[in-house]
Amino acid sequence: ALIEQVWRQAKVVSPLHPPNFVNPRVYDRTGADPVAPEEMQPGLTLVTSMWDGPDGWGPEVRLMDRAGRPVHTWRLDPRSLFPDSLDQRRIGRRYIHGSHLEPDGTLLVNFGQVGTVQVDACGDVQWRRAARSHHSIERAEDGTYWIPGSSKTARRTTAAHPEGFPGLDKPVYHEPILHVSADGEVQDRLNVLDLLYANDLERYIAEAFQPQAKGKGPQTKDITHMNDVEPLGSSLAGEHPLFDAGDLLVSLRNLDLVFVVDPGTRTIKWHADDPFLMQHDPDFLGDGWIGVFDNASDFTFRGTMLGGSRIVALQPHTDSVEVRFPTPQSDSFYTAAQGKWQQLDNGNMLLTESRAGRVVEVTPEGRTVWEWIIEPYSDRYVPAVTQATRYALSRTDVAAWPCSSVEATPAAR
Repeated sequence: ALIEQVWRQAKVVSPLHPPNFVNPRVYDRTGADPVAPEEMQPGLTLVTSMWDGPDGWGPEVRLMDRAGRPVHTWRLDPRSLFPDSLDQRRIGRRYIHGSHLEPDGTLLVNFGQVGTVQVDACGDVQWRRAARSHHSIERAEDGTYWIPGSSKTARRTTAAHPEGFPGLDKPVYHEPILHVSADGEVQDRLNVLDLLYANDLERYIAEAFQPQAKGKGPQTKDITHMNDVEPLGSSLAGEHPLFDAGDLLVSLRNLDLVFVVDPGTRTIKWHADDPFLMQHDPDFLGDGWIGVFDNASDFTFRGTMLGGSRIVALQPHTDSVEVRFPTPQSDSFYTAAQGKWQQLDNGNMLLTESRAGRVVEVTPEGRTVWEWIIEPYSDRYVPAVTQATRYALSRTDVAAWPCSSVEATPAAR
């Protein structure tokens, strides 16, 4: 036990071999700061990251109040959740990418490139699906889920392209859009490369990888790197003239491409690759608008080349574009990779500055009204926060969950 303790401490203090879930520390402060609590969107915030615990650093999901105090916690070990994997060492390094919380405390999480699992409020497994998935989990109004998938090995062909894809002479990863039932069964798969080629959008592959191709095609297997799939609900469909309920909004990071596809006909109705770079998390906003987390990744530590990460809104039926964040009133904000955002009911935005381990709520004018920064891994490093989502839940709601240790109070504090 003493040897293990020394080994763990050595890992923490060693700057030469930091674990894959940490990044250089940006902020010297930690915890929550309710700058203007009267302007915050009510509710509790679900945060996914890595925290230290009795068994060392591991994946954890915390539902916290505005003071940053955990109201409910799920400690999840991918090795025990996916015991049949042949590569337990690799799985042990995986962290949670996407999550979704149901009102009764049921939680779904994605372990990157491993699979999806649903647990109850006590953390007991309800179902697991080792269909290699990653990034977002989005619930459709019929109770099913849309999840980005990935492939275990690279390959050249699909059933739709038995001779391979023109220009892609080397094997590449094939990412399916997974439609998953409420009990975890995969109902449908839409191969992203098939969609691009069938809708004459393969030119975006050539455009994205032209500098490295030199007549030999892309020099990477990770062509698309899908990171979000969001269905359009019927309540918003009437506000989006070009689309219909059930259409899917998809983000392909490595192509800087966002598109809307009808999953039934496989027809891509709209697409855009400008003005974002390495984007994440496009959302249907209503009034015809689509909001995108534009990472604006550049070659600098804090985005000083391109000005930092942004929230960009596009209105496809009018070709209008707005930058909704940052504004002249905004604090510095940048994450070269990962990142999430949420349009809140009161007009505010909840932004996840993943690589910096920070979550911030801002007004429509860009002013910070709430901030939370995760406790650091060491003096030099901080764990990435992969997602933060505000839920319309109170401590009273959580007190009714099984395994809850919360005392009911009138509202979240």
